[in-house]
Amino acid sequence: MNNKIPMTKKGKKKLQKELNNLKNIIRPRIIASISEARAHGDLKENAEYHAAKEEQSFCERKIQEFEFKLSNSYVVDIKKMSIHKKIFFGATVKILNIKLNKIYTYQIVGDDESDFKKNLISINSPMAKGLMKKKVNEIARIKTPVGAVSYKILKIVYI
Repeated sequence: MNNKIPMTKKGKKKLQKELNNLKNIIRPRIIASISEARAHGDLKENAEYHAAKEEQSFCERKIQEFEFKLSNSYVVDIKKMSIHKKIFFGATVKILNIKLNKIYTYQIVGDDESDFKKNLISINSPMAKGLMKKKVNEIARIKTPVGAVSYKILKIVYI
């Protein structure tokens, strides 16, 4: 089973930046907070100390998560995907909701990059899964909570 995590160059760079921020800005700030709270004496009833320790635990979990994802990721060079005439990871697709006669544009990205407000959908989302391997002018039936929705593929680009 392939446990590699697909990412765009932009997505990997963003995750590396977040990891760097956690390690070099947030972690030292938390350590300083813990040290300052310890100086106040009795740790049993020291709310500042307990809050800082909880924040430290959360920060360390995020660092581990990001390091795992980065070490198990592979960057998909989207520009090299342009030889494909089908929808794969990294594709930017223009689709038509047939029933509503409304056009949408989405890019299929990794889980950590997805942001529906920016039209970036996760490769693991029902929408992306339904669009995979489709060609221009094909119909994709996507299962949604309100039932199946049909979309016509209008355009596929890799940018």
